[in-house]
Amino acid sequence: MIAITNCSFYDDAVLKQQSILIDKGVITGLVADQDIPQGCQIIDAQQALVASACIELQIYGSGGKLFSAFPTVDTLRQMDQDLLDKGHAGFLACLATNAPEVFNQAIDAAKAYRAEAKTFLGLHLEGPYLNPRRLGAHIGAYVKKATLDEVKTLMERADGVVKMMTIAAELQDDAVIQYLLDQGVVLSLGHSDANFDEATAAYNNGITTTTHLFNAMPSIHHRAPNLPTAILNHQSAMASIIADGMHVDFEVLRFAKTLMGERLFLITDAVTPCDTGAYQHSLEDGKFVMPDGTLSGSAITMLQAIKNCVEYAGITLPEALRMASLYPSRVLGLDTTMGNIGVGKQANLMLLNADLKLQKIMFRGVEHLITNN
Repeated sequence: MIAITNCSFYDDAVLKQQSILIDKGVITGLVADQDIPQGCQIIDAQQALVASACIELQIYGSGGKLFSAFPTVDTLRQMDQDLLDKGHAGFLACLATNAPEVFNQAIDAAKAYRAEAKTFLGLHLEGPYLNPRRLGAHIGAYVKKATLDEVKTLMERADGVVKMMTIAAELQDDAVIQYLLDQGVVLSLGHSDANFDEATAAYNNGITTTTHLFNAMPSIHHRAPNLPTAILNHQSAMASIIADGMHVDFEVLRFAKTLMGERLFLITDAVTPCDTGAYQHSLEDGKFVMPDGTLSGSAITMLQAIKNCVEYAGITLPEALRMASLYPSRVLGLDTTMGNIGVGKQANLMLLNADLKLQKIMFRGVEHLITNN
């Protein structure tokens, strides 16, 4: 058994100073120092803040390679290592709208890698079933309406590695949406031009979340309510948001958080420099752009997104931490086993100093040596 001592952590909004007991990769107790069982291996946190490790549901590359340009086991292994180094307990490798052979290569790589995966949880397919009116940085030539036969073929090949899909539900047949839901795929409404009624119906009929709130969707219109208004007004629909201050202004992030509360969670939507393949990204002034200048993915990490929420959007630190861990774990239905510090949860922990700089990582109860920090 392991005891992490001399630390603090948030229980909801309350900062607690207790020792964290870990056995076989699971948190087994939160106790006062004098109640630590004899024989425990002691890890002195040196007054660090302990937080649940991050869960990232939309990232295109990390550590130097863009997954769509290099859809291989080696790329997933590199992303896995790099994101673990950055404090993640789980991530979905995201693939933007692309040629069918690229999707197939990515699926085959994911299936081949999953037996050795650490933090890799599966794939997020952002497209190709999007609305051509809301492409963002996606390539219009690959966008299409789904057919049931095509989706069945895709899911059969995927064999469970596709965990999430972004779709424009207003353009898809009900049978396609229901089939994907029956396969256990989390559907996210995004790159969509849905009006208020279409979006609300989608959320009421099984689509549970939304891809990068305010990006690649219509703006709020005060006389013609549409997709963002439907999200903000819904009782249960969740949404991701990119907290880099470039994709969404921090005052708009503050506004969305005020209205959505626990329904809003963080993604980085991060890419990496790439000069090959269908999606080529270059870093300019702190953001990534396509060759034609179109804003593409972000250049932030999840820890930077957490800091931005606190420093620029008035979100409390415990809530910002939950936006990067507990709430995305809810999207995937994993919040019973991960996403926060509690008895019975996986011991996936970040130890942070006062500046929120990563000091140490515990992954499934084992101290992880940071190789790239």
